[in-house]
Amino acid sequence: MPDLILHHYDFSNYSEKVRLALGYKGLAWRSVTIPPVAPKPDLTPLTGGYRRTPVLQVGADIYCDTSLIVRELERRFPAPTLFPAALSASADAIVYWAENRLFRPVSLYVSGSNIDHLPQGLQTDRALMRGLPPPDAATVQRAARRNAPLVRAQIPQVDAMLADGRAWIAGPAPTVADLAVYHALWFITARTALLAHELAPYPRIAAWMSRVRDFGHGASTPLDASEALRIAATATPEAARPSQPFAEDPPLGSAVRIRADDYGRDPVEGTLVFIDPGEIAVRRDDEQTGTTVVHFPRLGYDLRPLR
Repeated sequence: MPDLILHHYDFSNYSEKVRLALGYKGLAWRSVTIPPVAPKPDLTPLTGGYRRTPVLQVGADIYCDTSLIVRELERRFPAPTLFPAALSASADAIVYWAENRLFRPVSLYVSGSNIDHLPQGLQTDRALMRGLPPPDAATVQRAARRNAPLVRAQIPQVDAMLADGRAWIAGPAPTVADLAVYHALWFITARTALLAHELAPYPRIAAWMSRVRDFGHGASTPLDASEALRIAATATPEAARPSQPFAEDPPLGSAVRIRADDYGRDPVEGTLVFIDPGEIAVRRDDEQTGTTVVHFPRLGYDLRPLR
C-alpha cells in the first residue's frame, strides 16, 4: 500500500484527532505541513479546491474531513478498532455533540483569549470561510466573552460521562468519541496555557486526557509538499468499491459538484465514481497531480449534478 500522507499543521485540533488515530493504530505516516490559512497552493491541486485541515493522501486517493479519514483508517487497519460494535452508536452521537456543539464555542473562546498568540490573518481567514466580514480585535474578544459560559456549561458534561469510573468516554473501550471530545478540550491549551484554569477543577478529565494522549501520534517522517504532489501524479487511484446509491443520487459517471454544507464551502467538481450511505468520491484531473479521486463523507456535504 502507498504511504499514508497527512497534510496538517501543529495546532489544528482536527489534525490532532487524526494524529491520535494514527498513534492508536500504531501506524507509520508521512507528514506534510500546510499553511493554517489560505492560499494553500500545494494542497488544493490534490483536493480540487477543498482547503479544510487535515487531508489524508494515499497515493492518488485524497480523503477529506476527519469523519471520513478516521473511518478510512479503520477500513484499512481494523485492529485495534475505534468503532467497537457495542459502542459505535453511542460513540457517533457523542462525536456529533463534541464537534457540533462543544467545539465551536471552545474555538471562539480560545481564539479571542489568545489573539496575540495566533498566526497573522487567521481570524480573517476563518471569518471568510464562514461568509463573514473580517473581524477586528474587539469583535474577536467580545466573541470570547460570549462563548466562555457555553464552554463552562459543557465541560461538566464531559466530567459526568466519566463519573461512573469508566476509562473511556463511550464505555469500557476506546472509541472515536474519545478522539472527538479530546481534540475539543486539547484546543483549550494547544497554543498557550492561558485557559488551563478551565480544566483544572476536573481531575477525572485530566486522567482521561492523559490516557488518550498516551496513544501518541505513531511514527511520522517529514515529507515536502512538492514530493506529495509528485507521488499523486505518479500513482493511480485505487479501483472503486461497488457503490450503493440511493434512488435520488446522480448516476455514476455524472459530472458533479460537492462542497461542505456549513463552512469552507469551496466547491470540488469532478466525475462521480463511488457513492454509498457513508461516502462520496469524485475523479478529477489536474495538471500538477494528474488523475486523482477525492473522497468525502456523505453527511455534512452537498452533492449536486452539474448542468
